[in-house]
Amino acid sequence: MTFKMDIRLMILLGLGAAGPTASAAEPADTTTTTQLDDFVIVSDAATRRKMGGVTNTERIGQVELCRAACCNLGESFSTSPSVDVNYSDAATGAKQIKLLGLPGTYVQLLTENMPAFRGAASPYALRYVPGTWMKSIQVSKGVASVKNGYEAMTGQIDIEYLKPQDPQGVSLNAYFDSNLKLELNADGNWHITDKLNTEVLAHFENGWETHDSNKDGFYDMPRLRQYNFQNRWNYLGHRYIFHGGLTWLKENARGGQMHAKGDVPRFRIDMDADRYEAYMKHAFILNHEHNTNIALMANGAMHRLDAGYGHNFYGVNEKNVYAQLLFEHDFNERHNLATGLSLNYDYLSQLYRTDHTEASPKLSRRERETTPGAYAQYTFKLDSKLTAMAGIRYDHSSIYGSFFTPRFHVKYAPSHIISLRASAGKGYRTVHPLAEHNNLLASGRQFVINGLDQEKAWNFGISSAINIPAGNKDIKLNLEYYYTRFGSQTLVDYDSNPWEIAVYSTSGKSYSHTFQIDASYTPFRGFDLTAAYRYNDVKATYADGRLREKPLTNRYKALLTMSYSTPLKLWQFDLTCQLNGGGRMPDPYTTADGQPSWPSRFPAYFQLNAQITRWFRNFSIYVGGENLTNFRQKNPIIAADAPWSPAFEPTMVWGPVHGAMAYIGIRYDFGKK
Repeated sequence: MTFKMDIRLMILLGLGAAGPTASAAEPADTTTTTQLDDFVIVSDAATRRKMGGVTNTERIGQVELCRAACCNLGESFSTSPSVDVNYSDAATGAKQIKLLGLPGTYVQLLTENMPAFRGAASPYALRYVPGTWMKSIQVSKGVASVKNGYEAMTGQIDIEYLKPQDPQGVSLNAYFDSNLKLELNADGNWHITDKLNTEVLAHFENGWETHDSNKDGFYDMPRLRQYNFQNRWNYLGHRYIFHGGLTWLKENARGGQMHAKGDVPRFRIDMDADRYEAYMKHAFILNHEHNTNIALMANGAMHRLDAGYGHNFYGVNEKNVYAQLLFEHDFNERHNLATGLSLNYDYLSQLYRTDHTEASPKLSRRERETTPGAYAQYTFKLDSKLTAMAGIRYDHSSIYGSFFTPRFHVKYAPSHIISLRASAGKGYRTVHPLAEHNNLLASGRQFVINGLDQEKAWNFGISSAINIPAGNKDIKLNLEYYYTRFGSQTLVDYDSNPWEIAVYSTSGKSYSHTFQIDASYTPFRGFDLTAAYRYNDVKATYADGRLREKPLTNRYKALLTMSYSTPLKLWQFDLTCQLNGGGRMPDPYTTADGQPSWPSRFPAYFQLNAQITRWFRNFSIYVGGENLTNFRQKNPIIAADAPWSPAFEPTMVWGPVHGAMAYIGIRYDFGKK
């Protein structure tokens, strides 16, 4: 098997390159990249780098992940200028990703090139992936390849786990913070033969202590206990490659009021989740010279959630199945064709109560969608300067019928100093309102669902990467602009009625404009500096016909990150400064004393994170702090003293819910090199 074939199939199957990794004593300055056609393989020691392909993609590698105590996926983007992670409410601990100024529902979340964490898993998915399990995260902005489906509207986030074929050994990680949360992680892999490898990943999290720093009578965060286990297998042969595994997760969370007041019962939040996943990937190499191969990929997930929010209840038994059959062939060095068939199946059996009345019966709701599809994608390369990729999908939903998804990407690099990218394409999405927003049932408002259409949006993007000589190093400057225009969008409306959360479709004008500039520079050996600024203009047409700024969305973000490792690479110092711009709040109402329920806008705020790491031969110790400015939103829960009233509202969250937090951790490698 040629090296080119190895790389392409590893990328296709999400296996990664089995190249050298950084030892614990050498965490930085060991970046190695190998350019192969339109792919750039970056070693584990690399920090964030722009990928060399036709799409606008950033890779967050292990060194970047270690620059903060990324206990899970949701905490892995603290140094990212592109991705925001915010609390969805102040009662359940649910978080959401925002990309290009829009919620994470428009971002396709993948695990090694396969869709993951759909439906009921999405409000809490960011805490389902332990940080120590991840080898890298790839963030693609704008429409992505048609290979991975039709759902990506603002981008894709692809999680790459540690690999069975990585250097053999066992790693342990222990973490403890000032909130008395303990995490224990372990990963180990064994090379059974020169072709067959296996791996075990284990995670335990215990955050069962009570906290109420703002004295509002509610837990600052739910008490949480999580168990997570994964077993993965890999076989790499001359004409056949296999990758497969199983994952099990169990999580219990308890939140709400800490104590009952008088004869009024305590407002409880109880969430119990069980999740099972299985996946397999097969690749058959038909012709090495022309990269001719057939690949079969499939995964399935069962997700059970029982959640009580006061008297409201949401229970779901969800099943997801995804399969793809892909054929790829290089006619020559310039022309590549990829075609495939896909199938996606979603089934949700739901039991719920949304009227805040304990005596009301629970209602049932079933949602089922089967979507087979076919696609073709053609890539043309004119030497090293011009690459163009065009793809088209045809899918047929059992609910919405047939639809086409066109997508186009082009990259032009006239020299090593500058490269230009442009993209255009369409995306579609089926909405599961109760599943995707079940955490909003904690609100005292009525949860109202009106007729929903399939979401549709066009996305257009342009970007440029410029290398500016500055001394012995280059300043890496990136400029980006993206425009997302919805043909049909599902809105979560807090404005129209102060006593309702309405979910409905709008075909009026809805869009997002996002402009970003970022620059990175290494002024001297061991010191990396990154600065970024992003501006968002996000508006939608609401039920009253008005085009309005989307609430709870930051207008801008400024980021500065600094990292320094000593010449002997024994110490590393990391600092992240972040300024988050203000924005519009949902329309307030007038309370009984004649005052607005909350301000009409929220202010900008500043955050500071820092970490110090001491590296030894086989282990490292790290200490740090998050939100060191101790800024937090005052009274994030509205009417906390009246949780059974319609005025109770934990969803008006625009800033940090928790104050300053300190942590300490240790990483240890047994046998890994």
